[in-house]
Amino acid sequence: MKIVVIGGTGYAGASIVSEAARRGHEVVAVSRSGPAIPLDGVEYIQTDVHADLPDLAGADVVVVSMSPRGDNAGRLRSLYLEIGRKADEVGARLIVIGGFSSLRPAPDAPRFVEGDIPPAYAPEAKEMHSILEALQADEVDGDWLFVSPAGKYGSYNPGSERGTYRVGGEVALFDENGESDISGVDFARAILDEIESPAHRRAHIGIAY
Repeated sequence: MKIVVIGGTGYAGASIVSEAARRGHEVVAVSRSGPAIPLDGVEYIQTDVHADLPDLAGADVVVVSMSPRGDNAGRLRSLYLEIGRKADEVGARLIVIGGFSSLRPAPDAPRFVEGDIPPAYAPEAKEMHSILEALQADEVDGDWLFVSPAGKYGSYNPGSERGTYRVGGEVALFDENGESDISGVDFARAILDEIESPAHRRAHIGIAY
């Protein structure tokens, strides 16, 4: 398949690009900055997608993984919806890498983002969650998936490869020690498994150990 990863040199995006290339897919990584170490067989497009969104023609899947920080703050909702509509136009599936805060602690409980979260993280969490709300409100037609990683997912906690993961719905997954964790490698594995064998459509899922 042809997989376009927007935000392809960030933490999540780079891991997904690497796993997709390892599996032999045609991979296009789109980002504002170039890769630290380019991967053989990956096409890198360096651009500001707010001003110049690459042509998505021929893509089977478009993965979007951008952080609502810095110049992106307050601008991602409209951008993601534009990307989603363009993906639908070319018949590509849209996969959005969201945040843990969009999950619920228990069935029917308010989402974490609706509760008391640290003020430093609240704007980012609310912006990413607004994208999920837009998708659920059918502001984008076509096939989409919003994926929330575990609570301890990120460059600050890369973890190690276990070769396993769990997929849940809107309720956050925790292990026997009450931890919500997933390594970068295993999260990317979960995304590629879902791309290759779709099991969730127009849905919100969470991935953790």
